[in-house]
Amino acid sequence: MSAKLSVLMITKNAAETLEKSLASIKKIAHEIIIVDSKSTDRTVEIAKNYLAQVYVKEFFDIGKQRLFGLSKATGKWILILDADEIVSERLMKEIKSKIGNIKIKITGYFIPYQNFFLNIPLQYGGENYSMLRLFRKNSVIISPSLIHEHFELTKGRSGKLKGKIFHHSYRSIFQMLTKFTDYGFRTADEKLLLGEKSSFKKIFIFPIHMFWARFIKDKGYEDGLFRIPLDLGFAYMEFITYITLCILNIKNQKSK
Repeated sequence: MSAKLSVLMITKNAAETLEKSLASIKKIAHEIIIVDSKSTDRTVEIAKNYLAQVYVKEFFDIGKQRLFGLSKATGKWILILDADEIVSERLMKEIKSKIGNIKIKITGYFIPYQNFFLNIPLQYGGENYSMLRLFRKNSVIISPSLIHEHFELTKGRSGKLKGKIFHHSYRSIFQMLTKFTDYGFRTADEKLLLGEKSSFKKIFIFPIHMFWARFIKDKGYEDGLFRIPLDLGFAYMEFITYITLCILNIKNQKSK
């Protein structure tokens, strides 16, 4: 008999993508735990249609949201999935096979990502990576973060799966810019908490370097010219981050 799998998701106004994400894991998930950050669209309704356990919790830190969701999970194995991610058919079969094999000593698996921009797959420019997303419960620590939390395996050893998670993170130019603006503000808040200072170089040179690193150095151009707006978007996010941090630094100085 296959070990119990809990799928853990964090959501906020994810109605646009959530249904496809949930549909991709309904055959392997024994339970779906969703920690929702007070969505105002149909997110909660869609989640409940898939019999998910929904906990509405004010968002402060994504790491803390994950930890809260993890505390509610009863499965022996945990799969971390975002609302704009879809488990491929190959990955679904792999997960089912791995967690059902009691002889395997691996306690965590890195899963490769296939990212999309405007529904077109990307292969270059920092968009080809794997992350620890499937693990035995109580075998990882989760670091707090305002944007992307970090999972670290503390027990056993890790392996890598071949099936991919399809990540539809950049679905339109407007949605992408909205996301990058939010990320820029939150990254600035995080850097402020860490005591970082902004500078002329960070505000104006870092964005240029970001575009160069993604589109030229990491061969983003191999995907095609269609992805130029994406890499400009990352440059824009760098600018928003450090101009916001500059403003926060000034406010901090004035308040002292």
